[in-house]
Amino acid sequence: MTSPQDTAFVRTVSLLRSGIADAAYPAVVCEVGRCAGPVWRYAAGRQSYDDDAGAVDEATIFDLASLTKVIATTSLVMRQVATAQWSLDTPVRDLLPWTPPGSDAVTIRHLLDHSAGLPAHVPLWQQATGAAALKALALRVPLERPVGTAAGYSDVGFLLLGFALEAATRQPLDRQWRQLRPADWPFLDYCPPVALRPTIAPTEDDSWRGRRLQGEVHDENAAVLGGVAAHAGLFGSAAAVGRFGADVLRTFREPTWLATPELMRAFAARQAVPGSSRALGWDTMLPTSSCGTRLSPTSIGHTGFTGTSLWIDWERDLYVVLLTNRVHPTRRNDRFPPMRAWIHDAIAEDVADLND
Repeated sequence: MTSPQDTAFVRTVSLLRSGIADAAYPAVVCEVGRCAGPVWRYAAGRQSYDDDAGAVDEATIFDLASLTKVIATTSLVMRQVATAQWSLDTPVRDLLPWTPPGSDAVTIRHLLDHSAGLPAHVPLWQQATGAAALKALALRVPLERPVGTAAGYSDVGFLLLGFALEAATRQPLDRQWRQLRPADWPFLDYCPPVALRPTIAPTEDDSWRGRRLQGEVHDENAAVLGGVAAHAGLFGSAAAVGRFGADVLRTFREPTWLATPELMRAFAARQAVPGSSRALGWDTMLPTSSCGTRLSPTSIGHTGFTGTSLWIDWERDLYVVLLTNRVHPTRRNDRFPPMRAWIHDAIAEDVADLND
């Protein structure tokens, strides 16, 4: 995107480029926008550290990892609530054959705000021989703590949400998502076609699969499910994620394909779970969050393990998309996570300068 505003984000550009210089990631694309659309977008780096790697541009597609939770899954749950198919207090056992001790008290709300008592991540892929086997294993994962007493971020909880959505609608998640999202968006979907792979930033050199992952979902549990899962699996460009961010901002003001303003605000509200910053699907702003210290306290957002994030400050009419492939060539690269907060603080300062 070329505009007079390009030169305004000098703090942000400096940090994004320092991440490349420090090998925090080989590729980065950032978009900042408002309800009406993007105001600034920046791409830098190369897809990988190979000498012949292609340059990154604004159309580069990334594995969005856990942004799937808020973009696809939470949006699909909102539809179920909006159409009165579910309430937030619908017991999960009404939807799935799920019977671990204590699970009778778990509701859709508990899965969304990560207070169901489930563990964070279970390597089901190490035991599962296919999608059906992984689903059966997920339905047997025991609770680690009493329901509603604390929040513990859980991929397993979102796996269950996905299974519940598929059971309720009798359609796979990817089909549900394609029916829900606007048709004119840039690619923001599961399982990118092979023709798009040259435009996708690779993630890890994966010893389990014996190859570099490019256009294949990085998360192993999602891979066993064929690349379509509720906790991971979406791929998209910054422009595509930005379209979603802009529509979330609009939904705080007026009814959209996502929801009504009342329902959007309900999903964006921090839940009454002791010690938790979680809303429904979304996380909320804390001074220690990945969004830094300068966004409004009511801001909502999420990160992805591969090096992605989306933060939405609906009071200021602002969204920030930050996409990297920080797990390339290995997930042991931990240079990027501390940078997230610094980058968002720089963006907030640059936006303030833009408004002056």
